Amino acid sequence: MIRFRPHHFLCALGFQGKGYSDSFTANMAKIVNRLRGPDGGDVVLHVTHQADAICAPCPHKRGLGCAKSAKITALDKRHAAALGLADGDCLTWDDAQARIRAHVAPGDLQTLCAGCAWLELGLCEAALSRLHINNA
Repeated sequence: MIRFRPHHFLCALGFQGKGYSDSFTANMAKIVNRLRGPDGGDVVLHVTHQADAICAPCPHKRGLGCAKSAKITALDKRHAAALGLADGDCLTWDDAQARIRAHVAPGDLQTLCAGCAWLELGLCEAALSRLHINNA
């Protein structure tokens, strides 16, 4: 089981090897590679509104919180509402992707991810579009 903040569901979907630091990027790559691996769809994700497995080496992490807590809390609230996630929920990566397909359309990220520094790169939007095309 991997602890995941609500906004990290879409971050994991769009991850392409970029991050805040080398240690953050290496950690994120390890997690995402596990999700994209042969048994990745069966990996159980535990929803949390605190620091999670992806946050572990983040330079903004402060205990179980974040130095950018206002922005991160807003992202988590929007993503949790869009995906129907509550603190403490558990679901597999396959189930998470099904929720993303069902509830997040291409183009929704401009609102859902407003304030995210990675949004302008278009990586998550491209991954979201591929998810919809590959599972249409």
